[in-house]
Amino acid sequence: MKTALVIGAAGQIGRPAVRALARDGWAVTAASLGGGRDAGWPDEVRPVRLDREDGAAVAALVGDGVDLVVDLVAFTPEHGRQLADLAGRIGSAVVVSSGSVYVDGRGRGFHTQEEPDGWPEYPVPVPETWHTHDPSGDGYGPRKIRIERDLLALGERLPTTVLRASAVYGPHCRTPRELYFVKRNLDGRRTRVLAYKGRSVFHPASVHNLAELVRLAAARPGSRVLNGADPDHPSVAGIGAMVDALMGVETESVLVDGPPPAPNVGDSPWSVPHPLIVDMSAAARELGYRPVTTYAEALPETVEWLAARLRGRDWREGFPKMLASYGAGIFDYAAEDAWLAERK
Repeated sequence: MKTALVIGAAGQIGRPAVRALARDGWAVTAASLGGGRDAGWPDEVRPVRLDREDGAAVAALVGDGVDLVVDLVAFTPEHGRQLADLAGRIGSAVVVSSGSVYVDGRGRGFHTQEEPDGWPEYPVPVPETWHTHDPSGDGYGPRKIRIERDLLALGERLPTTVLRASAVYGPHCRTPRELYFVKRNLDGRRTRVLAYKGRSVFHPASVHNLAELVRLAAARPGSRVLNGADPDHPSVAGIGAMVDALMGVETESVLVDGPPPAPNVGDSPWSVPHPLIVDMSAAARELGYRPVTTYAEALPETVEWLAARLRGRDWREGFPKMLASYGAGIFDYAAEDAWLAERK
């Protein structure tokens, strides 16, 4: 039986990825900081504790060798070097990167989005060959690119599939964009403001589709970069309508022609002036990939998980990373009410 080590197994992508590999016949060691077991994993999965910053601990888990390492938490070049140093003991690797590595023709990317006219204008869809960050720079995108390039440079010494995941969603997400609509509905908000007429598109990626990509890449090792996203990419207004339908509520959307009209008003986690849609044709061509779900099909479990996690709990306690990423202003109802009152 082929052996697989999944690093970051307790995360949102790790849980379904472990399950997909185990069902495909891999003997999986599921490593995470807490060392816990997901209820959906087969009994044969071996959960272990791992501090990812401890390179010796990573090497010890690889041991004399494993057929596959799936790395879902490679965030720094040092994490990439950990794997590179073990190249002779790893058959192949699948490493999750991010769509944030892309920049437009003017060098704009996620790192410039808060600047005036800073949101990038990408081609539709974005292919894997499109411009990326300079790896010598600072920040999340350049660090991810350095990891990608260091591992891909190993070639046959460690065949690595890099998956550039788009806007990931699913249960156990630490920064769930869907929280924007779920919490509002639970709070009884029945009017919402959406910038850019609600037409913004930020390509979502279900954890189940990403797990399928991991499974297929594991079965077909190679040095490659592939995008990871859903087959569909609804607008922000469309996502809001889907969440409403699942929660059995009716809302009114006030659509603004242009950017958010006031601080903390109309600025959802998807509200961008230009679309981000990635090209999934390479995954189909190289892996025979076919998505296992759509956004509409995968959304119910996310909404259910979010509602349960919010029950009897302040959202800032339940989602501290969401608070750190978006700030408390994401639910500034007073600012929204004041703006709506001025329009009357």
